[in-house]
Amino acid sequence: MAKKTNKTEEQLAAVEETLSKTEQWVENNQSQLLTFVFAIVGIIAIYVGYQKFYLEPLNNEALGEMFMAEKHFANDAYDIALNGDGQYLGFLDIIDSYKSTEAGNLAQYYTGICYLKQADYESAIEHLSKFKAEDEMVYSIALGSIGDAYWELGDVNNAIDFFEQAGYNSNNGYTGATYLMRAALAHESQNTYGEAINIYNFIKDNYPETQEGQEIEKYITKASLMQ
Repeated sequence: MAKKTNKTEEQLAAVEETLSKTEQWVENNQSQLLTFVFAIVGIIAIYVGYQKFYLEPLNNEALGEMFMAEKHFANDAYDIALNGDGQYLGFLDIIDSYKSTEAGNLAQYYTGICYLKQADYESAIEHLSKFKAEDEMVYSIALGSIGDAYWELGDVNNAIDFFEQAGYNSNNGYTGATYLMRAALAHESQNTYGEAINIYNFIKDNYPETQEGQEIEKYITKASLMQ
């Protein structure tokens, strides 16, 4: 019993010694710790201020500038949408002038689609690759459009890669089934029928209500016969 008591006392003493050393270290380094804390607080304050008082107004300004470019885009006037109409900026100018804003990011998407429509596929890939979005459907369309551009360039492997990224990125029946179907058909063009069948079965299981899902059996049968 005495041995157990002694051991407990030794452990308590060790803990107290450790706490004492920690307190001493904090006391000795209090100035540096406070400097570090104030620096972190300062960085956070600068970041919040930058977002609130610089980026937010700049983004609103960019959205106002981009309004007419979006209108031209909707009217299929892609060249004017890209380069402006002399009074309002085009998407390319929005990217240059407001690249740090969400509007600048969105302009990358519009620019990529404009170039895709104009058959400038390399420029389409360049701009769509720079676009980032939290919206699942929009981002899937961007990825799928990169796939379309690679397909038109004859780069089937990259086309398949981006079609699959677009399809599997989305839980939406429209984008998911559409781009997975393109991936499967691209696999068929490369005679990789097993990969195509896997994708067809995925569409069958996950998107049976879509047009692709309702017609998928004939594609499975065809690919199976070609193996």
